[in-house]
Amino acid sequence: MTYKKTILANGIKIITEHIPHAKSVALGIWVNAGSRDEFEQERGIFHLIEHMIFKGTKTRSATQIAKDLDTLGGFSNAFTTKEQTCFHARVLDHHLKFLTELFSDIFINSLFSEDELELEKAVVLQEISMMEDTHDEYVQILSDQSFWADAPLGRPILGTKETVMSITQAQIFDHVSRFYFSQGVVIAAAGKVNHDLLVDYLKPFFASLPAKRDGIPPRRTPPMNPQISCFPKQIEQVHLCLVAPASSLSGKERFAEAVFSTILGGNMSSRLFQEIREKRGLAYSLYSYASAFADTGLIRIYVATDKDSVSQVLELINSIITDIQQGVLSQRDIDEAKDYLAGGLVLGTESTNTLMMRLAKNEYVFGRYISDDELIREIEGVTLDEVIDTATRMFSAGKVSLTVLGPMERDSLAVDPLFFS
Repeated sequence: MTYKKTILANGIKIITEHIPHAKSVALGIWVNAGSRDEFEQERGIFHLIEHMIFKGTKTRSATQIAKDLDTLGGFSNAFTTKEQTCFHARVLDHHLKFLTELFSDIFINSLFSEDELELEKAVVLQEISMMEDTHDEYVQILSDQSFWADAPLGRPILGTKETVMSITQAQIFDHVSRFYFSQGVVIAAAGKVNHDLLVDYLKPFFASLPAKRDGIPPRRTPPMNPQISCFPKQIEQVHLCLVAPASSLSGKERFAEAVFSTILGGNMSSRLFQEIREKRGLAYSLYSYASAFADTGLIRIYVATDKDSVSQVLELINSIITDIQQGVLSQRDIDEAKDYLAGGLVLGTESTNTLMMRLAKNEYVFGRYISDDELIREIEGVTLDEVIDTATRMFSAGKVSLTVLGPMERDSLAVDPLFFS
């Protein structure tokens, strides 16, 4: 492995990780802008921009862009998160020069035409409808809105049908000119990549990208708003989502939280999975995981179950967490969770796409390269007492939100576990 970093004169960062045995290269162009940077009336605009980037430039039509991407014979896509937007592809190394020219073209020269904008709005409306019909995903979006009190961090990345339809071409141009500035852009590549050649490919296109513009609202850490929210809907199952506060992407407690979440519901041997699914057959899908952001974070527990089993499932979740808080935990539990997390990190190094994303995220959060060895040392350093303290800190009275989606009214929801008292 060889890590290299170049900062262009205008502030754009180009970072690479050369993997000698790889046959492909993953390239990502990242923008430090996401849904938490949107105002109320423009929710979904960054996700819409992500779609529109592929809809035509001065020299390529939307169809030609699609054909050029397919010609590369690899994988290409884009995504928007609450804090970043990424355009990425994975191709064989000899296609990298053409990929950089293509991505540079769509990133810098997109037309955002009125006709394509109206068509793509219709596509996004279909995406929103599909998301609302995907109940395990939708309940987690609803839980964000409840937990963050509808602050920007809690808003859905896709926006709403009303806000998406109201977005204009002028707003698109305004956001691109203000947020797609050089100092907010990170270009990351991992795999069979020559760093100096990649810089030579990219520099003619990106060297002229303007520096930071004024008018960008500062990100503010939102207050947490723990509550019980019920969204009645006539579907087969009740979807439950519990949320509690957690550390940020750079928080010192994040490693103990990762070990705790793994023990709680992070894999098939986790306590939630074993007690609720394997021993009692009360659910098919259930898990826990942490979502971290630049300045805050949360841990989420998701379960789908029958209406008649909701109270029992909630009581079991409470009992399992309480046991961990009271020290019903062994060093073997801790060691097994550490091994699971370390294994996932090492296996991730076999994917150039995973490595590319890790490079970019570490650059945004820490401004430097972080090796697997460093991360594994941090994980190995987590103690049993730290995991117990973490469970107590995260799941205590007045800190936990519960969101319910399914055939259930709020009045019929009997909830009295410890962390809601």
